[in-house]
Amino acid sequence: MTPHPAWPAPTPTGALSATVVVPGSKSLSNRYLVLAALADGPSRLRGVLTSRDTALMAAALTSLGARVRTEGTDWVVEPGPVRGSVQVDVGLAGTVMRFLPTMAAMADGPVLFDGDPEAYARPVGPLLDALRQLGVTVDDHRAAGYLPFTVHGLGEVPGGRVDVDASASSQFVSGLLLSAARFRDGLTLRHTGPTLPSLPHIEMTVATLRGAGVTVDDSRPEIWQVGPSVIAGRDVHVEPDLSNAAPFLAAALAVGGEVRVPGWPGRTTQPGAMLPEIFTAMGGDVHLDGDVLTVRGTGQVHGVDLDLRAAGELAPTVAALAALGDSPTRLRGIAHLRGHETDRLTALATELTRVGCQAEQTSDGLVITPRPMRAALWRSYADHRMATAGALVGLVVPGIEVEDVATTAKTLPDFVGMWTAMLGDTP
Repeated sequence: MTPHPAWPAPTPTGALSATVVVPGSKSLSNRYLVLAALADGPSRLRGVLTSRDTALMAAALTSLGARVRTEGTDWVVEPGPVRGSVQVDVGLAGTVMRFLPTMAAMADGPVLFDGDPEAYARPVGPLLDALRQLGVTVDDHRAAGYLPFTVHGLGEVPGGRVDVDASASSQFVSGLLLSAARFRDGLTLRHTGPTLPSLPHIEMTVATLRGAGVTVDDSRPEIWQVGPSVIAGRDVHVEPDLSNAAPFLAAALAVGGEVRVPGWPGRTTQPGAMLPEIFTAMGGDVHLDGDVLTVRGTGQVHGVDLDLRAAGELAPTVAALAALGDSPTRLRGIAHLRGHETDRLTALATELTRVGCQAEQTSDGLVITPRPMRAALWRSYADHRMATAGALVGLVVPGIEVEDVATTAKTLPDFVGMWTAMLGDTP
């Protein structure tokens, strides 16, 4: 395998003053795309994130019978009968891997799911077991509960009641709910595991379903009931990706100055909504003026004790920022990150230790104790958020080189250009 070239992470010479326009939310984009492919008519999606994950979703939905085309910055989706005897490439996209097997259960033949080698470590077993409870045949081809696997479409899924342990990923719940309105009898879904991470992502799924006219009853804790109904085609705008805004906003705390992100929603189901509270606790001055979120910092970062169960995708940014802090940080509730693009807890502990910080894993998170850091290669593990975390450390530690920074194209295709433009605004 050809090694990826290392990117010298830039270190600014002064405080920041930058406005960063963040593209659309990957999580919302891919939910809207799935629902549009299952709708009763065409949909127009405005502001969809253009990235590897959304391109993989569009290609997969096209394989399954929908038509997806772009018109300027809009994406237009025309649904069609769900088609089998096809192969879906999930790449390293958890949303493709976990949202589409349920849709594939309605295909008129088998659908083979495969992806990047790194995706082979991402669990999908609880979702496949839930499909089997619904009478769907699923073949494992390598290891039970992992890629590759084949879903044998039934043409019609009866639906009914199903239990799923979503402790490893809330996407198991979302993947079942997104197609449930198309089941003959709808679906009653119960989470049976000890923990339920990333609850805002499930709330996001419920909100997108309701926006498309689907009735969802979530009045009982960890039980969701979706009635059979038509999914409406619609014209919808995608919010900016707040989690992708995290490293840019964190930069203001790391080196001082201010970073502004326009388009910040007043109300949202995105986990990134926690960022103002988090950055305030870590020493930032955070203000929302209209739809512009501004984070100001002095270059001094405070350690915190945070439960990130609801927003684990923010952990790499928070961990990198914590390494620059004036006291230890404890991150809790994120054991599920071991099943993300990589084992993020191990990756973060390894890379922070490599550059001189003290970082230790706990049963459900990390304890980060700041130490003087040094130049080193920061490995990305084909994980976009690991790459952006390395760039954040590199703002303060000269000589950090990020391996395979191009992996950020998964959700942020022009990360390097945006990052260097932010620093270019330094007075």
